[in-house]
Amino acid sequence: MIRITFPDKSVKQFPEGITGIEIAKSISEGLARSVLSISVNGEVWDLNRPIERDAVIKLHTWDAKEGRAAMWHSSAHIMAAAIEALYPGTKFGIGPDIEDGFYYDIDLGDHSLSPEDLPGIEKKMQDLVREKHPFIRKEISKQEALEYYKKKNDEYKVELISELEDDYVTFYESGDFVDLCRGPHLPDTSPIKAIKLLSLAGAYWRGDESRKQMTRVYGITFPKKKQLDEYLNLLEEAKKRDHRKIGREMELFAFSKTVGQGLPLWLPKGAQLRETLETFLKKVQLKAGYLPVITPHIGNKNLYVISGHYDKYGDDSFRPISTPSEGEEFFLKPMNCPHHCEIFKTRQYSYKDLPVRLAEFGTVYRYEQSGELHGLTRVRGFTQDDAHIFCRPDQLKEEFIKVIDIVQLVYRALDFKNYNAQISLHDPDNMKNYIGSAENWKKAEKAIVEATEEKGLKADIVAGEAAFYGPKLDFMVRDALNRHWQLGTIQVDYNLPERFDLEFVGSDNQKHRPVMIHRTPFGSMERFVAVLTEHCAGNFPLWLAPQQVIILPISDKYQKYAEKVLNLLNNYEIRTLIDNRNEKTGKKIRDAETSKIPYMLIVGEKEEAADTVSVRKHREGDLGSSSIENFAQKVINEVKSFIDTK
Repeated sequence: MIRITFPDKSVKQFPEGITGIEIAKSISEGLARSVLSISVNGEVWDLNRPIERDAVIKLHTWDAKEGRAAMWHSSAHIMAAAIEALYPGTKFGIGPDIEDGFYYDIDLGDHSLSPEDLPGIEKKMQDLVREKHPFIRKEISKQEALEYYKKKNDEYKVELISELEDDYVTFYESGDFVDLCRGPHLPDTSPIKAIKLLSLAGAYWRGDESRKQMTRVYGITFPKKKQLDEYLNLLEEAKKRDHRKIGREMELFAFSKTVGQGLPLWLPKGAQLRETLETFLKKVQLKAGYLPVITPHIGNKNLYVISGHYDKYGDDSFRPISTPSEGEEFFLKPMNCPHHCEIFKTRQYSYKDLPVRLAEFGTVYRYEQSGELHGLTRVRGFTQDDAHIFCRPDQLKEEFIKVIDIVQLVYRALDFKNYNAQISLHDPDNMKNYIGSAENWKKAEKAIVEATEEKGLKADIVAGEAAFYGPKLDFMVRDALNRHWQLGTIQVDYNLPERFDLEFVGSDNQKHRPVMIHRTPFGSMERFVAVLTEHCAGNFPLWLAPQQVIILPISDKYQKYAEKVLNLLNNYEIRTLIDNRNEKTGKKIRDAETSKIPYMLIVGEKEEAADTVSVRKHREGDLGSSSIENFAQKVINEVKSFIDTK
């Protein structure tokens, strides 16, 4: 007998070799029908894999990400099986589950897929699902695996297997389809009740533009058809909210092939939006004791060699810039933190001077592959709301908590009510991926966990997701469509202060090493604006709207009065424009609604005579007549109350 410990800490004995599905049946038949995978001592397994020794387990249904991952990973295999049946000779790259569904990279040789082919593949997948094929896990030698795929003439799998260090690998068999895979998978295909293949894309093998471009097929599955219908409705709403579409309609930003892929051009309204966000955070930072700094857009290669960024991310940077001086090379700045370390070194600090908080809206550049670029969410040049806090070790927890306060203030001000946190730790089994000593990592991780607990912030703890120089607290924001985005981050770093030999003079008159906190509440301005735009569908809160008021004179006769209203509102720093086009008032109102301008002021003979404006509000309609002064005060109070209550 073996001892099985459940999430509620209860312990039961089962025969050695018991499987997850058998444990589920021992609890209830209903659970057995809904369970999709199992965690055994923290590792996700197939439900039909035997448990040979004492273990801590957790059963996962559709409501758990581990359960969804098992279904979607299995669905990727079913899709591959359908494609192989319909297009014999297809070669397969990788087919993982992703946040929403799955994909498989395939090489069809002389064939090609179009969107019109997807329903046929869906139908074949449905046929395979109805046959209730079990997913059978087999462990075979690496040599056998190589021989199998060489015989199939699948160079992609051969390459993947050749790079594995283990002597044995795992295959999964489902019906006639066999695939190299670590798993886990569903017990069989029957839990899959609804299938939709979503799109096609090109994807270079291993993400290398010099390699062959494969076809990537995206799809998603659900245990109920109703869930698929809800998801497809959500996709339609997401299309309406797409920041690229809204950005064009509201004239916020643009891209130019002549300027270069992934390099956004901020148009006047978008620049105003960004400037308002920056001004808001700068005021918060100034109040919290941050000092503004500005650093160059390039840096000497040696700067990033010292920091470790060149070693870790050199391949993701733009090619070095060579100067006429022999051996001298510069890089477009991929990170702000090395520059801030050098600013700290410009003077000698005492322990009484710390913490030193340096803040910069610094633009950085990273070479993203063209196929991965996507609007503002994935670009090659972006601005981070970066700050680096240099503090004494005894100040670390307090400073970390203060940064959490700033992040939460920002999210409240922008109506992001639903978010969760993740503590990202290093992977102790792969220390080659990180810099610094195990002792420093232990201290940094302890500080994050304690600060998060003291703040009362619930956070998932995930190993292997830390930055190469330190652990971090990431904020995952859920938008209005319940999609989650990683935005803000706070990182603790003992390593860069060592690499840059940063020091302060302590109370003992000896030199000591500061601790460094990296933090970005927004993350990047580009990504944040994209997420915010889709979250509020372009209906930005009044304080943030690029254009808060538009004045609509009903004819040219009232242009001078419209200008008088404009000047008065500008005196109150209310962002206002006049629509002086030779159009009917109804069309001007419709266009203002499309542009999502919060307030419209209609002025004509009656308004001019009474020194008033006729007020309309976006999505609410006519609010009646108001004096200019009263309307201005209304806007000021609305902005102030929104910010102050956050």
